[in-house]
Amino acid sequence: MAGPHPVGDPAPDDGLLPASAAVDAVERDFGVYLHVPFCRVRCGYCDFNTYTATELRGVKQSDYASQAVLEVEAAGRILTASGVPKRQVATVFFGGGTPTLLPVTDLTKMLSAVRDQWGLADAAEVTTEANPDSVDAAYLGALADGGFTRVSFGMQSAVPHVLATLERTHDPERVPLVVEWARAAGLDVSLDLIYGTPGESIANWRSSLEQAVSLRPDHLSAYSLIVEEGTKLARQIRRGEIAPTDDDQQADFYELADELLTAAGYDWYEVSNWATSDEHRSRHNLAYWTGQDWWGVGPGAHSHVGGVRWWNVKHPAAYSERMLGGLSPAAGRETLDAPTRELERILLQSRIRTGIPVASLSAAGRIEVAGLIADELINAKAALAGTIELTLRGRLLADAVVRRLTD
Repeated sequence: MAGPHPVGDPAPDDGLLPASAAVDAVERDFGVYLHVPFCRVRCGYCDFNTYTATELRGVKQSDYASQAVLEVEAAGRILTASGVPKRQVATVFFGGGTPTLLPVTDLTKMLSAVRDQWGLADAAEVTTEANPDSVDAAYLGALADGGFTRVSFGMQSAVPHVLATLERTHDPERVPLVVEWARAAGLDVSLDLIYGTPGESIANWRSSLEQAVSLRPDHLSAYSLIVEEGTKLARQIRRGEIAPTDDDQQADFYELADELLTAAGYDWYEVSNWATSDEHRSRHNLAYWTGQDWWGVGPGAHSHVGGVRWWNVKHPAAYSERMLGGLSPAAGRETLDAPTRELERILLQSRIRTGIPVASLSAAGRIEVAGLIADELINAKAALAGTIELTLRGRLLADAVVRRLTD
């Protein structure tokens, strides 16, 4: 189960936003995230806001799409009443959980509600996450027919014992099939990988990377396993049943990923993400990293509009009660002050290859640039041209770079 809510202010039952949320809104893109909080089983490392069938306490998966549609409709009314100008949706992302546990008609129903409420921009990016064992060729074809443009498969590893430690249920031999089916449907394909699983060797990780690259996805994500408190994996490590991966091993895994992916023609554009070309970058995630606006639909979903951030009630039963009662599902919110927004801008934008303009840093931050070049943490040529761009070493020590630019 996920942890507690962030600390914030109570959110009003009508969901109305402060006037500050509307300032300069037309200059920002608008996206929609739809959280589908259902999984067949709970993976031992996962602390996302997800629920198996036995944890739903009387609510039904079959009712979820209709309740999400209610929030989409409420979002349109709330933004209009708050003075936020209407914008077409640039990106839509279905995450979870496992969105593809729902019938494809439920996903297309939710997407249609987004389209009806705001309209989709030309060439809008519409993505769903999927487990390899949760879709077949017909399902993927129906997604494409329904307006989806992209699918992100949770491959995680190609090595059975690594998948077993993570408690992933799919057969790694199914991954090439789902990639082939998605391609045949006309969908762009992304593969998600995790490195640093306890017991994973560098040879195991190389095997996973090589098998992923052999499938020629448009996009690859490689995330370091973070062992979160409260998860089954954290308890196993605390009891000494499993030995954790140390920081030096994690660095070795990352360096190998960058080496193999670069050699295969993938360019990094964010610390954990590579794509075959600019057009195959995840535009939805780039919107998060560059401070655009998005509305998060569903239990536990987070939203951000114009420096106002809020989060929904977590349990599907509480979410259902609020949606059917005509109330905003928001549990709390915060309005970010200028220093916090600036810190987050540097924290997030320093992770992407386009980087941060040196001129936009504080005087203290600009003083640090020469030292960061000397320490080989940022690209000297890019910095002299006016942009902070992380080197490979800088990507490994990204948090340290941010501290030096913001202290």
